[in-house]
Amino acid sequence: MATSILDLRSDRASEGAAADNLRLVEGLRTGAGWAYEELIALFQQPVYALAMRLLDDPAESSDVVQEVFLKVFRNIGNFHGKSTLRTWIYRITVNEAHNARRWFFRHRRREVELDSDPEEARNWKEIIPDNGRTPYDVVLDSEQRAAIEAALGRISPIFREAVVLRDITDLSYEEIAAVLAVSLGTVKSRILRGREALREELAGSLKPRPALRLMPETAEKMS
Repeated sequence: MATSILDLRSDRASEGAAADNLRLVEGLRTGAGWAYEELIALFQQPVYALAMRLLDDPAESSDVVQEVFLKVFRNIGNFHGKSTLRTWIYRITVNEAHNARRWFFRHRRREVELDSDPEEARNWKEIIPDNGRTPYDVVLDSEQRAAIEAALGRISPIFREAVVLRDITDLSYEEIAAVLAVSLGTVKSRILRGREALREELAGSLKPRPALRLMPETAEKMS
């Protein structure tokens, strides 16, 4: 089978990325300062953006970012290159988001219930998501983005993470399978069901609002 020039370029790009991964991993294993700086520069913002889409809470997401990089620094010796460095880091991020969500439901919910003024307590899902960090954010206007972010927060976390990893983070199906530690078929099923759940949540929310209709008696008073 003939190989096209585009195929060769793609192969070379993949080889270059793999070499950069190897160089960075070796630098981290030896404790090189430049490696830590490069890791943060490459992954801090994507990790935070992913955590935000999974948790909808800036404070929780910042904590997750710290935990993710602590685990990367401490466990880099256990990274054997069976997946890409990005996939490995995203897998840690998803796991930490799960931990944060479980902690919230076990502990913070009790704090909210015991609050002297519950109406002033800030629920983690009521915090406005951070905007404007990805190409996805640039394409949609702020109103649509807010509706989609809110809808993401209402669908099942299992489906949400699959949709976020595919449609926002732009991972391949294979990468998502590695991140979530599930089969390729499960990934496709979760994405399909997640998109459908998101579509149902969004139904009607992006349609123009009907014009305000005055009651007859109100109209008479204004005339």
